[in-house]
Amino acid sequence: MKVNDLTLTNFNKREFKVHTYTLDSIGDLVTPKHPLAIIIPGGSFDHLSLREGEPVALAFNNCGFNSVVMEYNLVQDEGDIYPDAGLDVLTTVKYFRDHAREYNIDPAKIVTVGFSAGGHVASFANSMANSPKYQKEFSFTSSAVLPSKTILGYPLINLAKIGFDVPAEEEGKVPTDEFVKNSSLGVTAKTPATFIFHAWDDPVVLVTNTMEYIAALHTKNVPCEIHIFNRGGHGFSLARKDMVIKGREWQENPHAAHWFKLAQEWLASEWS
Repeated sequence: MKVNDLTLTNFNKREFKVHTYTLDSIGDLVTPKHPLAIIIPGGSFDHLSLREGEPVALAFNNCGFNSVVMEYNLVQDEGDIYPDAGLDVLTTVKYFRDHAREYNIDPAKIVTVGFSAGGHVASFANSMANSPKYQKEFSFTSSAVLPSKTILGYPLINLAKIGFDVPAEEEGKVPTDEFVKNSSLGVTAKTPATFIFHAWDDPVVLVTNTMEYIAALHTKNVPCEIHIFNRGGHGFSLARKDMVIKGREWQENPHAAHWFKLAQEWLASEWS
């Protein structure tokens, strides 16, 4: 496997980094082209969770994917989070679709995987891709930038549906545009088929986020599979023992860990 760092420039002329994990060529495979997973970590928009980055990318590699971990702009970075964070996703999709031969990937099998705040970035990017307003402003086409499928883990969908008060010093950084604040408002019939997992007892990103999003998907007849686990809290990532932070033993959750295998089965079914 080859690991590399790239600096890309999004549609708004902002530079951002992506970290690539590319499988080596293995002779005459039955499926010669790899699907691509674009991992978008969470982190409350002020950092990027390491537990939701490289370990997830490597898990996808182990299932035959090439993968990318994408760094989007945060509250402390220059400029606003949006539209740039969404444009970072769309630029990443377009770059790897344009360079599919170089990375030995199938351009029709590009999956965005967003966790927590990264789930808002991923879902809002899909809204942007299908929005005539953003298409005109940033000169892209939906077919070039829209991922094939999307996986959302305990996703923040509606910025008003969090389990804590926004600090006063950060209130000015919350978008005022409702279309941006609530990514379910941008769901259309062209939104990619979506897999969502969440924990019922999530105290940070309330499970009502997922409920609001699946209602929007259902209204637009977008295929969706949802798994809501009874316990899991927030930020369990792959829920494996080797990824537990000291003092947060609840992050090991064999039941919630099933989401990864279920997502692989869902993708196989969608692509069969």
